Amino acid sequence: MSSKFDISFAKDHRISGGIAVLLQVQGADAAAGADVADPEGVIARAAKIGKFTGKARAVLDILAPHGSPADRIVVLGLGKTAEITAHDWLRAGGTAAGIFKSAEKVTVFFDAPGLDADGKAAADFALGLLLRNYDFDTYKTRKGDDNGNGNGNGKSEPKEVKVTIVTAEASAARKAFADNEAVAEGVVLARDLVNEPANVLGPEEFADKAKALEALGVEVDILTEKDMKKLGMGALLGVAQGSVRPPRLAVMQWKGGKHKDKPIAFVGKGVVFDTGGISIKPAAGMEEMKGDMGGAAAVTGLMHTLAARKAKVNAVGVIGLVENMPDGNAQRPGDIVTSMSGQTIEVINTDAEGRLVLADALWYCNDRFKPAFMINLATLTGAITVALGNLHAGLFSNDDTLSGQLVAAGLATNERLWRMPLGKDYDKLIDSKFADMKNTGGRQAGSITAAQFLKRFVQETPWAHLDIAGTAMGSPTDEINRSWGSGFGVRLLDELVRAHYEA
Repeated sequence: MSSKFDISFAKDHRISGGIAVLLQVQGADAAAGADVADPEGVIARAAKIGKFTGKARAVLDILAPHGSPADRIVVLGLGKTAEITAHDWLRAGGTAAGIFKSAEKVTVFFDAPGLDADGKAAADFALGLLLRNYDFDTYKTRKGDDNGNGNGNGKSEPKEVKVTIVTAEASAARKAFADNEAVAEGVVLARDLVNEPANVLGPEEFADKAKALEALGVEVDILTEKDMKKLGMGALLGVAQGSVRPPRLAVMQWKGGKHKDKPIAFVGKGVVFDTGGISIKPAAGMEEMKGDMGGAAAVTGLMHTLAARKAKVNAVGVIGLVENMPDGNAQRPGDIVTSMSGQTIEVINTDAEGRLVLADALWYCNDRFKPAFMINLATLTGAITVALGNLHAGLFSNDDTLSGQLVAAGLATNERLWRMPLGKDYDKLIDSKFADMKNTGGRQAGSITAAQFLKRFVQETPWAHLDIAGTAMGSPTDEINRSWGSGFGVRLLDELVRAHYEA
């Protein structure tokens, strides 16, 4: 069960019980707030005995000494002042959340000389609290009794933890945190979508989640199977034809910029479950294919964030929602389908289905909205995890400027990208004897040939493809994420928009 954090900011605050969290820069004589929480100077003696120096995310946890207004004192190391980044503040907040989740009242003393002149660091610390606090336990009916032994029956409401962050920049921090709360909501939405089981979240149900963004002012259109047939989306529909669950294309528009400004566009692969179709996957690990809509989840979470924080930008989100199943009506290897672009595709492997969905979604987005750029996200290839593991997503792009902006945003948010090559020699690998192209070029350079396939559907529009197969689900947990579904891409793309595309 996750606690609910009620986070507030104050210039000064009188401690009355609960946990006092003090932050200490490596090498500093004392932690911020030590004079208030520790009038007897116990912390200094405990730090000496425990050899605590303020190293990044090191923790000194002690019972409050006699005379302290707190019940417990936690000192959290920040590392060396010159080395602290924006992401380090998130990690510090996440580390703190892991310590005090069982508390009811927490006071964080944030002031440290030269570390937070504009309140943003305190707001980022608070964002770290929210991201670490996420827990997907919707389907657990045994969540622990009052003793926390795991034998309780039934669901109970999460308790509220009141967190007060004390900083001289309280007003600025409060304003910055309003935007960060929108980011947290978008990440949580994306995580929820990826974590949901496929029997609950089909294409229609996912489309309903996108439709719910209308409450934030997003304009949402849902295209049905009939609509897509009229548009000639034979590639997307071919993937869906083996499932009894009808496909959907959700189109989300946030109009926060000037009317004359071209929109920026984000396109997501939304295969709610991928059996591989006729080219069926091995049974081991197939349950993870409920997360094959991680790209669509990230786009939906991003659109929520942009709308919730009233971003001054025109943005479009397009997600193709299908289920890939192997019934008697499923497409076969060797079938040839005609995409919305008019280009024909020989289906060599029905498990290379995500690119078929994206082909029509990209063409539709480009044709209808004429965007300034398009970025698509997809859990597209296992090959990208062989190349990059779970620590970087693959970046493919036809535009150096957009690519550079994305890499920089990845470094700022720690949702890291690594640019991979594209080229004519790779493109030849997907030429077909019977159609304009085939949907796979074989095992070698599998992630690259998948990107080359997508590139044929973007024309001259600046475009980037993010292969997030290794980062959207099952990636290593860290200080701000303990979830199987990570929500990768929401913070990355929000940072891109903030840094370069808001009016």
